[in-house]
Amino acid sequence: MSQAVIEKTRKFAQSFFADDGSGHDWWHVHRVWQMACRLADAEGADRTVVEIAALLHDVADWKLGNGNEHQGYETIRNLLKDDLPAETVERVCGIIATVSYKGAGVETPVESLEGQCVQDADRLDAIGAVGIARAFAYGGNKNRLIHDPAQEPVLHQSFGEYKKNKGPSINHFYEKLLLLKERMNTPTARALAEERHRFMEQYLQQFFGEWDGQL
Repeated sequence: MSQAVIEKTRKFAQSFFADDGSGHDWWHVHRVWQMACRLADAEGADRTVVEIAALLHDVADWKLGNGNEHQGYETIRNLLKDDLPAETVERVCGIIATVSYKGAGVETPVESLEGQCVQDADRLDAIGAVGIARAFAYGGNKNRLIHDPAQEPVLHQSFGEYKKNKGPSINHFYEKLLLLKERMNTPTARALAEERHRFMEQYLQQFFGEWDGQL
């Protein structure tokens, strides 16, 4: 049963995210899914719950589609209701509700090990080389500047403030990406985040050197 519902969920996710151009496409979901599996195996989490939550983690994301999170959760429940116990479906929805980053000053604690694996996998995909590519893909999708020295990064203290942010893509490194290393939950993810974090620091050093005409 578990493999059948995972395959059904995979096919749904691949179709649902096929046309996304914001860095939240199917291949983002695929990477998060595979990383979440790796973390689940390393940390001893429930693999089935982790896989399904990872595959569906962006269905109710406020940044995507029409921003209707309620509609997203209804889509998830309708997809899974015939294949999983209601308690498991709600467990998956609960994990998905805690995945997203909501601002520098907003805590997003995850109680279950399964939720930690999915949140960590999603955050690992937001940093490093892939994370850099996704940051600029998202910025371009939202018609944002690459960089504006006159606009300082803002460490948002509420989810509402974070939602309204329209700053340049470079600011996003300071408002989110460089903060994620310290917000990883599992030992495995914390180890993986170290190198990805260093790569972003090196990238920014190169970026500003070129921007100022020094390199």
